[in-house]
Amino acid sequence: MDFTVGEMREGDWPRVRAVYLEGIATGDATFETDAPEWETWDASHLRECRLVAREAGGGDEAGAVVGWAALSPVSSRCVYAGVAEVSVYVGARARGRGVGRALLDALVAASERAGVWTLQAGVIAENEASVRLHLACGFRVVGKRERLGRLAGAWRDVVLLERRSRTVGAG
Repeated sequence: MDFTVGEMREGDWPRVRAVYLEGIATGDATFETDAPEWETWDASHLRECRLVAREAGGGDEAGAVVGWAALSPVSSRCVYAGVAEVSVYVGARARGRGVGRALLDALVAASERAGVWTLQAGVIAENEASVRLHLACGFRVVGKRERLGRLAGAWRDVVLLERRSRTVGAG
């Protein structure tokens, strides 16, 4: 699958939301059970760091969003202004084709341009592909929160990962 990574636009939201819902349906991507409306999602994510992967080529699907990545602030306190939470979602038909890696690599670069020095991710332990992706992109495991939340009646563990920038806040 050929694809490009670029900035997310408000008009992308219906397809971004659809990809989010596909992730929710796996039962391993998030504790959320539904995707929010645009206004709620927009208010909770950093404007500088919102990316989509679009299918390339000349077919009917050209330009269709097949994945997205974004950052959320972890706190409103100024001391944490350079710390953000990562979200990466890839549509079902695009998984295993390098879309997640391209999105996360681009998100890391965008985060550093925006002055973010620490990225963190909480990944449901059974989502081994996401853990591997984050490790491949320079994250490290910093711990596991056991039985952090319930999903479909079952307690789930969350692997905590972080990536410290080598250029932002390194001094």
